[in-house]
Amino acid sequence: MKKTKMLKKNYEFRKVLTKGKYFSGKYIECFILNNNTKCNYLGLAISTKVGKAIMRNHLKRLIRENYKNVEMSIKDGYSIVFLFKKKADSKQANFYNIREDINTIINKSQLNRKNI
Repeated sequence: MKKTKMLKKNYEFRKVLTKGKYFSGKYIECFILNNNTKCNYLGLAISTKVGKAIMRNHLKRLIRENYKNVEMSIKDGYSIVFLFKKKADSKQANFYNIREDINTIINKSQLNRKNI
């Protein structure tokens, strides 16, 4: 069962990006903010400098699918924004590289339910 909602408004993204904690992987940057609710919020932002619309949408699908795989192991009550690094090679980014980055970020930020 999906328990994550999407961030859609500009002010929601701005709040997480300014007040959230920063974590980084090889391809992905992440900002995490405690929102004191019962559900998580997910935001995806990929710059136009990364590539054309086809590449940006492909990267969003990869990030969303990898997040869906680890969604149940993440603690509740956080707003999470994933950014794809502009300097990272978007052609080298595949499902497994992004999965490794997301797992690294989740472990660094101590969002695993195992850490409770």
